[in-house]
Amino acid sequence: MVRYNDWRNRVFDYIVIFLLAILGVICLLPLLHVVALSFSSKNAAMAGRVTFWPVEFDTTPYTYMMQDIRFWKAFLVSTERVFLGGTINLVLTILTAYPLSLDKKEFPSRNIYMWVIIFTMLFGGSIVPWYFVIRSTGLIDTIWALVVPGALPVFNMILVMNFFRNEPKPIKEAAIIDGVNQLQMMLKICVPLALPAIATVTLFSVVGHWNNFFDGLLLINTPSKVPLQTYIYTLSNTNIDLSSKISSLTPQQLAALTSQRTFNAAKVIIATLPILILYPFMQRYFVTGITIGSVKE
Repeated sequence: MVRYNDWRNRVFDYIVIFLLAILGVICLLPLLHVVALSFSSKNAAMAGRVTFWPVEFDTTPYTYMMQDIRFWKAFLVSTERVFLGGTINLVLTILTAYPLSLDKKEFPSRNIYMWVIIFTMLFGGSIVPWYFVIRSTGLIDTIWALVVPGALPVFNMILVMNFFRNEPKPIKEAAIIDGVNQLQMMLKICVPLALPAIATVTLFSVVGHWNNFFDGLLLINTPSKVPLQTYIYTLSNTNIDLSSKISSLTPQQLAALTSQRTFNAAKVIIATLPILILYPFMQRYFVTGITIGSVKE
């Protein structure tokens, strides 16, 4: 019976691995196509001969991109947004998660604050009041409009809070005996022990700020202040609009459109690189942070 169960579990593991491998390939293929398109010539792109391997290898799109001032301005705006937004998210997440991780004896009003925060996670206002609140505070068309509305990610806070609650109590009790106050407990005991969870929520914040394009469309009016993903989104939509009228385009317009496709593909690849470089360094914390921070003793 034991051997049968082991065999059944092994087969199940193989099926899961196979399905995940297929899913991984499906997610990877579009990226490979964009990479191939960015390194292909505009003639190959025009003929539709580019699939998952560069055709008529050409680095001209990357050369042109290095001279695109607007692209690099948007890149700097996104970098500033990630730095400001990630820092604000991290500080507020820790400052909120620690007191909510205390027992009710230490923090009598804990449950009240917790329910208020959970309510904001489950029920939120629509886009219209959200926009008017931001406009009434004078944040429209500033970098703060991109970072202040999402200053406290509730999901991230819950992960860190549960991690704090699962930390060894004997360590905390020994620190209290040594005369450590709550601020010192948070900074010197809890935060160092919670590095996997903190690294995980930091990755969430960085990826969220870097990939978000929608708020840039609504809250930023000056073209030089839009974040990178919003800039790429507007380029993609422009190409889609032109592609829908492809039968009425002149040969010169068609060549320009095809050349722009390879140019935009190079921009997408460069915009993806920071996350691809960052993720391997955070991966070793990711599973631990999610596993321990998602459950409570």
